[in-house]
Amino acid sequence: MKVRGKVIVVTGGGSGIGLELVLGLLARGARVAVVDIREPALRETAAQAGAPLDRLSLHVLDITDREAVRRLPEQVIAHHGTVDGLINNAGIIQPFVRVQDLDEEAIERVMRVNFYGTLYMVRAFLPYLLKRPEAHIVNISSMGGFLPVPCQTIYGASKAAVKLLTEGLYTELLGTSVLVTVVFPGAVATDIAAHSGVEIHSPVSAPRSIRALPPREAARIILDGMERDRYRILVGSDAVWMDLLYRISPKRAAHLIFNRMQSLLEAGSGQ
Repeated sequence: MKVRGKVIVVTGGGSGIGLELVLGLLARGARVAVVDIREPALRETAAQAGAPLDRLSLHVLDITDREAVRRLPEQVIAHHGTVDGLINNAGIIQPFVRVQDLDEEAIERVMRVNFYGTLYMVRAFLPYLLKRPEAHIVNISSMGGFLPVPCQTIYGASKAAVKLLTEGLYTELLGTSVLVTVVFPGAVATDIAAHSGVEIHSPVSAPRSIRALPPREAARIILDGMERDRYRILVGSDAVWMDLLYRISPKRAAHLIFNRMQSLLEAGSGQ
């Protein structure tokens, strides 16, 4: 779906990929409803966007609050007149520890934000999107949603749930006006750990040939894929490469990522 002239909702729009998605959408001629739990971050997004009020609206919202999410579509429509698309970008990671060392509150928080938050947003907006001549839902999963990453097992499970939710939606909405896309980012240079309240005690080991993508480049890839109606979007050469390897040999891919994560495993075992 071409975004020019469309109204797109973006969650997690206060920083990182979400911020760059907002700026990219505005640059392509869309109107944007920006959602984030942090009001100062929303104000910073608005300052960077410099867009007139008729093209940008700010919505302070906890996407795990089901009742608040249910009220959001009418708020967006009250400002913009309609809604044509939804990009579920908001997400958090877990502390870098093994499953048995992760407290239940952290487990539930990751699942609430990453899976239930995405689900609540989809269910709230879908009735409105189905009324549009064309509409689009884009859900951000992760490379960790198809590849097991030690010390991020619950995060991966939440993103795998997003993957299957999105693929199921795609099949359910075939023959309707609503397109559905799932996105698998690899390493992107964002502050997701800090925004998740997670301390990283040692750097993630990565292949020398792989660099963390700037958020702007990740957003460009996502928006290009959205406008080309892609079923799935792989963001970054690491995501492309690991997707291929995982298809060929899931066990080999699991061993490879284990070796790359050794430093974090060692740090996590001391917490």
